[in-house]
Amino acid sequence: MVEFITIKQKEMKFGTNNFVEVANKKAVTSDGEKPFISITRGYYTEDKQKKFTKAISLPLEETLINEVIDAIGKVI
Repeated sequence: MVEFITIKQKEMKFGTNNFVEVANKKAVTSDGEKPFISITRGYYTEDKQKKFTKAISLPLEETLINEVIDAIGKVI
């Protein structure tokens, strides 16, 4: 069984009831822990609950994260 633990997160709201969440997480199993970065898009329901719709996970490797940040800067 996998347990996901959120270490740190940042939520950015946009539009009427949408958000993007960037989080530092780790997956914990009996074999050990694996850290990763999660970028998730979602919205708030009428009763203010978060509903997640799309996500991407990236390994917590500094070189890769920096390349992704650089690529985003170049395409906007």
